[in-house]
Amino acid sequence: MKALVLEEYNKLVYKDVPEPEVKPGEVLVRIKACGICGSDVQGLDGSTGRRIPPIIMGHEASGVIASVGPGVSDWKTGDRVTFDSTVYPLNDWYTLEGKYNLSDNREVIGVSPGDYRRNGAFAEYLAVPQHILYRIPDQVSFEQAAMVEAAAVALHALNLASLKTGDSCVVTGAGIIGSFLIRLLKIAGAGVLIAIDNDPIKLDYSMKTGAGHAFNSSDADVPERIKALTSGRGADISFEAVGKTETVNLAIASTRKGGTVVLVGNISKTIEFPLQKVVTSGIRVLGSCAIRGEYDAVLKLMKDGRLDVSDMISAVAPLSEGAEWFRKLYNKEGDLKKVILVP
Repeated sequence: MKALVLEEYNKLVYKDVPEPEVKPGEVLVRIKACGICGSDVQGLDGSTGRRIPPIIMGHEASGVIASVGPGVSDWKTGDRVTFDSTVYPLNDWYTLEGKYNLSDNREVIGVSPGDYRRNGAFAEYLAVPQHILYRIPDQVSFEQAAMVEAAAVALHALNLASLKTGDSCVVTGAGIIGSFLIRLLKIAGAGVLIAIDNDPIKLDYSMKTGAGHAFNSSDADVPERIKALTSGRGADISFEAVGKTETVNLAIASTRKGGTVVLVGNISKTIEFPLQKVVTSGIRVLGSCAIRGEYDAVLKLMKDGRLDVSDMISAVAPLSEGAEWFRKLYNKEGDLKKVILVP
């Protein structure tokens, strides 16, 4: 089969590779669409340490079941499916506690951090366990289904925050995850909804897709402007979708006493943290990791038309052209949002 392989850092090659083995309990999916995640782009140069070559990246995917392995039930050849980006064991303590995203032995599709290597979906075929599969409604296209993973990451963060109708919310970082947070918060009934970013184009886009206010993070008075919109207190809930010292500190500074900050971005391994501000303000800080069963909810929102992702897809291109699209995304050429590759 053909695949886009990260052979070495900054070198993607479209080439023939062996078709994956289908183990008991697994299905072979013929990939129909796979989105390029920001983490894939960041992994291109080795800066994250989570995509050690050689590796086939890609975890935001959809397709059709081409064959089923021994022991597979409820799934058959021809079923339209998408799948979780996390492969987790069913007998793990965290899984049994309903927290499979924290499983000690979980593996992320398309990732090779050193202790494991699991090839991903920038390929014609991918074998995945049946328990991470989700059925795609007829009303949802393969390209739309390739957006479910990112939306589910955002929805998981929203669910952790225990949002109440009318809560004032800030989203720091208006990239793909931030954009999904804004859309989902709007659907969930957030009150004052504020986007923060350093890119004017992203801020303008956030205003068009649900935010009531948009502030540039380079402005020194952002926390005060947020207080002015929230009865002098600050936001009830802040979502941070970047993962840098500056943006985490800004998210915390924008949150009221007793409020909640949900950290989603993780581009940095360590940051400087405003400990005294958090402690003396009684701010609840939560880490949001991946997904925990939010796929069904996202697919239903897409099916019903309440979550429209069509404007977030900048390009749909052949997998054979993947290296060039990675280059464009890495160099931040143009106003590209999500690029989807089709084997």
